[in-house]
Amino acid sequence: MRMRRKKHGAERIAACAEILIEQPQIPAISPQSYFSKEQPIHLEIGCGKGDFAVGMAAKYPDCNWIAMERVSDVACLALEKAMIAKDTRPDNLRFLIGDARNVAEWFPTHSVDCLYLNFSDPWPKKGYAKRRLTHKDFLELYRNVLTPGGMLKLKTDNEGLFDFSLEQFELCGLTVEWQTRDLHASEKNADNIMTEYERNFSEKGQVIYSAWVRF
Repeated sequence: MRMRRKKHGAERIAACAEILIEQPQIPAISPQSYFSKEQPIHLEIGCGKGDFAVGMAAKYPDCNWIAMERVSDVACLALEKAMIAKDTRPDNLRFLIGDARNVAEWFPTHSVDCLYLNFSDPWPKKGYAKRRLTHKDFLELYRNVLTPGGMLKLKTDNEGLFDFSLEQFELCGLTVEWQTRDLHASEKNADNIMTEYERNFSEKGQVIYSAWVRF
């Protein structure tokens, strides 16, 4: 369902400028330049309303976090959520509004240590496979921006997308270091930060699929 356009959205986003990366640099510059302290870079693609990014930045202050969202009205909510929490967490979180297809415009080669895909659109209709963020074409983009040995962490409620992703990981010669078909019943759940979608799915009894993939 399409989100209703936010009233005064541009002004609200502008009010969060201190934590917003406004445009890619040409050529792309090190994401470390957006932070006062050099630390491992963790990137979430498709951050939604920001629950995961804000939670992870607070829980892991020894990493620098960047949350990427394609839809500006959704990014507006995430930015405002982060601004509310900015005085109670380290200054280690930034946002950018952009499309995953253009990730190399924002991040130079081998500059991201870990990448997160949380509840990406499964694009279930036939013929839409190339739009899925775990399609091999996207995986090659991630390979370029991730450091050698970097990690991709996937969470989804969609079993079809999960199975498709495992096939694509194998096709690209990637190592699945860990996977589960019930994240909340697994040993990893103690450190899991839920997204807003994940919380809703969990309350309805939906299992969450997850995989950690080494590049």
